[in-house]
Amino acid sequence: MKIRNIGTWLDVKEATLNTVGKKAVTDGVSTKLKYQLLYSEHSPIRNLAFRWTWEDLKYWVSVHISRHKFGIEHFVRTQRTDRTGEDRNSKPQDSPVDHMCSANAQALITISRKRLCMMSTPETYRAWKEVIESVRETEPELAAVCVVDCVYRGFCAEANGCGFEKTDRYTTQRTEYVNKCYDNKNQRTE
Repeated sequence: MKIRNIGTWLDVKEATLNTVGKKAVTDGVSTKLKYQLLYSEHSPIRNLAFRWTWEDLKYWVSVHISRHKFGIEHFVRTQRTDRTGEDRNSKPQDSPVDHMCSANAQALITISRKRLCMMSTPETYRAWKEVIESVRETEPELAAVCVVDCVYRGFCAEANGCGFEKTDRYTTQRTEYVNKCYDNKNQRTE
């Protein structure tokens, strides 16, 4: 899977500055500002967007991912009989499909809360983890805030949770997540 940016941090910064009545500047965007905008989840982060394609994703995993609809678009290879020449009714649920997505940073953060959870199926977890690890290569700040729901909230909201929030690993991840937020919260930038 290859992921590519279809929006930039300069687009985010321009929108951010406009919301406070300032003119756009063309210099870079500091790591501090990136974290401030990502943790606050202010609307300009929706200008940072990505496109990727999973090839040969199990159809039922594609259905799980397709449940997410805000800030993400899905383009799934058809199984229509008239287009493929194969009887779609004879295809099992694990038939492979190509699933292309375009999604903004807000959608990646939100989807991660559910799909990085251990209550997600292992196949869906792995597919989403692949997206976030690909994002990490070019946008490490964004990947860092794409955390499971219990780390984000500070507790498990699942009816029958996995128990992760009772582990030392959870405590470490939650502490790192909160500390990084507070490290950047009170420091003004640009």
